[in-house]
Amino acid sequence: MKTIDVIGIGNALVDQEFEVSEDFLAKHHLEKGMMALIEEDDQNKLIAELSTMGELKKQCGGGSAANSLVAFAQFGGSAFYCCKVANDEAGDFYQRDLEHVGIQTNLTSQDNDGTTGRCLVMVTPDAERTMRTHLGITADLSTNELHPDAIAAAKYLYIEGYLITSEIARKAIAEAKRIARENDTKIVMTCSDPAMVKYFRDGIDEILDGGVDLMFCNKEEAELLTGETDPHAAAQRLLNCASTVAITLGKEGALIADAERQIHIPGVPVQAVDTNGAGDMFAGAMLYGITQDMQLEQAGRLASLAAAELVTEFGARLSKERQQQLLEKLLSYA
Repeated sequence: MKTIDVIGIGNALVDQEFEVSEDFLAKHHLEKGMMALIEEDDQNKLIAELSTMGELKKQCGGGSAANSLVAFAQFGGSAFYCCKVANDEAGDFYQRDLEHVGIQTNLTSQDNDGTTGRCLVMVTPDAERTMRTHLGITADLSTNELHPDAIAAAKYLYIEGYLITSEIARKAIAEAKRIARENDTKIVMTCSDPAMVKYFRDGIDEILDGGVDLMFCNKEEAELLTGETDPHAAAQRLLNCASTVAITLGKEGALIADAERQIHIPGVPVQAVDTNGAGDMFAGAMLYGITQDMQLEQAGRLASLAAAELVTEFGARLSKERQQQLLEKLLSYA
């Protein structure tokens, strides 16, 4: 019997977000729109310089899969998260943050020395986000952080693409997939970032090995994976390794495809100030819709509404109240 809607496996990071100029990115040779790993000292130097230029816009728990699960839980779904934090102030903050929204975790029995990971998010005036991440102890996420009983009890296993940068995390993904398949738990993956496809393609292929039930990616990631510039053609190619594919298209909305059809989900016109977490929100909202037996089009509309709302403010998460208002708005259309 399935008692958990979605179990996720991913990085545990505390996000710190700053506004920056294009010149700042150029000065520090930062590839715009990409995430890259960085040493803690180098990250601290960037943060120190940014702190002299302007205020910290937002600090909150982060990590791609965690953001999706927070969105999922705040809509009303039941979620479990497998991750790794240290015995430090940031780790305590992170655990409390997940528990506050009702997400179960594997963290209660952990006793880890080290430093909890941190993601520096730099947002340019066009709302694009560029990230530099020090993984800290989450770089050591392994099979020890998995919760086999929870994977078996879940309807869906959600895998974060960022994990592929770590060899031991890839082994954890393989084990989680094995447990899922043995227990009829459907497998979902998100590419997380174009850099993962561009620089760690073998890791993405490992996740997709044997096929997945649902795949999330954006237009750039879909193009890198397939060589197709047309999202419809890219989706058709991706259906060779995923039963359902959701490709986000920015302000143009999204394309959702399965073996029977391709559905264009219109974008929602908004004034974007920060695109950080938009893909994570889309995935969390769509997963909620699917687990509540919504049709793909309705689940996609909820995801599009939520992602559009998110980019109108700084940070990768919305309040529970705003998410519930969006859900009520969607259901009023039905």
